[in-house]
Order: sequence, then structure tokens, then C-alpha cells
Amino acid sequence: MNKFAKLFFGVFALFGASWLGLVAYPYITFAGLQPNKDPNTGAVAPQGNPGTADQGARVFAANGCVYCHTQFVRDRNEGSDIERGWGERRTVARDYMFDRQVFLGNARLGADLTNVGVRQSDPQWYYRLLYDPQSLHPASVMPSFRYLFREQRVLGQISADALKLNGPGAPPDGYEIVPTEDGKAIVAYLLSLKRNYALPEAPKPAE
Repeated sequence: MNKFAKLFFGVFALFGASWLGLVAYPYITFAGLQPNKDPNTGAVAPQGNPGTADQGARVFAANGCVYCHTQFVRDRNEGSDIERGWGERRTVARDYMFDRQVFLGNARLGADLTNVGVRQSDPQWYYRLLYDPQSLHPASVMPSFRYLFREQRVLGQISADALKLNGPGAPPDGYEIVPTEDGKAIVAYLLSLKRNYALPEAPKPAE
């Protein structure tokens, strides 16, 4: 075997081993994950996302939310995420097994969203945050997503999901501001972010 052949097969083996270690093995391992069933209660976790939340995940991606928000909780020896109230335990691979896209992110200009549905369960809060972030957090640098809403005339009763706005931001008399279908979907997605179930590979840390 000449030197060129040895070099070729050496490079091929090197890249092949790297591919197996960094791509194939993690993919096979992740693909083989199954939901965990609690032996005492029979509860299964995680559960799949409802259809509206799945659609909202696509809206989340399309609007670049992952550039400012992460979705992973670090262990106590890696950071202060648990102390901040972003989760009761670290997140693990099984938490993401039903996600079409995993929005881990790498910047935290805003809070981590791993368990935002646990911290805040009121859809109206999310609508107001998306429509006018500074109305809830004056120092926030989050941009407004007003194009996820529309102004319409009130016909009979005010819509159940109409924004409760006062002051200069309120719509004219006889009108209301309601979320679009994309606005409802992204809020459904955020409300679904609840990784507060128990997993054997990620026990809650001791107090």
C-alpha cells in the first residue's frame, strides 16, 4: 500500500470515527428514548405537545425568539438557574424528545423559558407582553410583536381574548385588540412549556 492510500484511509477513518461519535451515536441514543412511566402513579412524562402549541413553536422560531431566550436549566454546580426559579431540576435529553425543533439557544437577554408555563399561566399576561413588553417591564429591551394582533370592531360582547389595555395604548371606543391565529398559537406554545415532571435521570437537587 502506497503512502497516498495510507493517508486516504487514515483521514477517512478519522472523519468516520468523528461522525460516529458526534452524529450517529447521539442520534441513535436520542431516537431510542421513551417517555418515563412513574411506577407509583402511572403518570407518563413527557407528554406530546398539543396541535396549537406545535404550531406556536413554528411561530416562535419564525420570530427569532431563540436569539434572546434559552430553553435549558443548568445543574446547580453549573449555574444559578434553579436559584432563579427557572426550574426545579436540570433539563435532560428526554425533556425534548417530542420537540420538532429544540430551542436551546445560547443567549439570555431575556429569561429562560423552559418552565415559563409553570411560572405564568395567564394567557392575558403573554398577550400584553407580546403587544407591549415595556408595559409590564419598563426596562425590557424586548421588541413589540404588535403584528401578532389586530384591531377590530366590537360586535356584541368583547372577545374573551381581547387585550385589557388602558391609557394611550387602548383602542378607540367600540374597538378591541385581539391576537391573530399566530398570536394565539405562540401563547399556547409558551403555556405548554412545563418541564416540572420527575425524571429518574434528573432528580431534584437536595435543598
